[in-house]
Amino acid sequence: MVQSILVYKMVKVDPGRAVTYERVKNHWSEKLPVYKGQFNFDTIKVDYYRDRTISTEAFFAGEYDFREEFTSRTWATEYEGKPAVEKKLILKDVIKSEALTGYQAFFFNTRREQFKDPRVRRALGRMFDFEWTNKNLFYNSYERLSSTFENSEMKATGTPDDAELALLNPWKLDLPETVFGDAFRPPITNGSGKIRKQIRTALNELKEAGWTIQDKKLKNAKGEQLSLEFLLFENSFTRIINPFIRNLERIGVDARIRILDAASWQNRLRSFDFDIIVRRQSQPAYPGVGLRNWWGSNSADITGGLNIAGIKNKAVDALIEEVVKAESRDQMITAARALDRVLMWGHYTIPQWYKASHFIAYWDRFGRPEAKPPGYDRAALNTWWLDKEKNAAVEAALRK
Repeated sequence: MVQSILVYKMVKVDPGRAVTYERVKNHWSEKLPVYKGQFNFDTIKVDYYRDRTISTEAFFAGEYDFREEFTSRTWATEYEGKPAVEKKLILKDVIKSEALTGYQAFFFNTRREQFKDPRVRRALGRMFDFEWTNKNLFYNSYERLSSTFENSEMKATGTPDDAELALLNPWKLDLPETVFGDAFRPPITNGSGKIRKQIRTALNELKEAGWTIQDKKLKNAKGEQLSLEFLLFENSFTRIINPFIRNLERIGVDARIRILDAASWQNRLRSFDFDIIVRRQSQPAYPGVGLRNWWGSNSADITGGLNIAGIKNKAVDALIEEVVKAESRDQMITAARALDRVLMWGHYTIPQWYKASHFIAYWDRFGRPEAKPPGYDRAALNTWWLDKEKNAAVEAALRK
């Protein structure tokens, strides 16, 4: 946070291990009303761990005080039975987030011939069974993404209103009819793993696109099997992708995973040498010119560019400019919703999941204000303080 950088100064660095900050005394703005009750810690130390398991165990041992969990399995299972948790020395909390979430998805490389037809991309997306994945791998911790502007008022909902239609209608001949109907929603399963309906629908869509089952393989008119590769740089996603691959194999797709070292993976990404890749797009509270980099035609062929999917769509370009040049908040929201419809119904990605909350755990040393700030941040460093009585109780328990 910019404010924290102004109030705290770095005083010690242990390379690869820790950084220590101290509060600046007699800071020029510390008596301003806006800072009342904020930045109450004299010293803040940030520890770094290379291994998640080690960092978790260090937390339970009292080596540090506060952590946010990003892995649903850890949050659901690894706190059980821990003495500090059972004794309520470590507390868990879920803080609701009102921030625009990032967009995380499987990105198709539409530069590849097998992914040029949106019907193919749509059919392949049906084979990702989010409900089964969420139930069996994520402990139902997540919700399905259905928008590039998820968890915000810029997300398209229902059918386009008149203001959106005014932006979409000039491109009506170039856009699928679905853009002008209900907002995009990914296919939903019952979570049982039985997806015969999805398979049947996907095969019909693929047939329309010129792909048919031959000798249990999905082939085009040239007799070429549809093949694809998920490119990764770490193993953590394999447990999620492997069930997806098994579903793809059921419709005759030759699907596989390739794991590279981080440098090789980055080089492949920069040169767009991949079939499908997993990426998360972080977003500011209000979108702007960055949209050109993520979705605009001019960035599709720039080496190292952010238009990973290779989207070249004049309607997308025009709607991005409507967002950028908006002169009011309402205009920006309208343009963003219209853009959202075009991007999502273009099936350039297979949306993954999000969590509109923060999972936090902390040693019970702290006081917290009764009135919580708006849910855009955890606000622990800003508004919490060290409670002397609670801290003494924790220290006494750790000495036993």
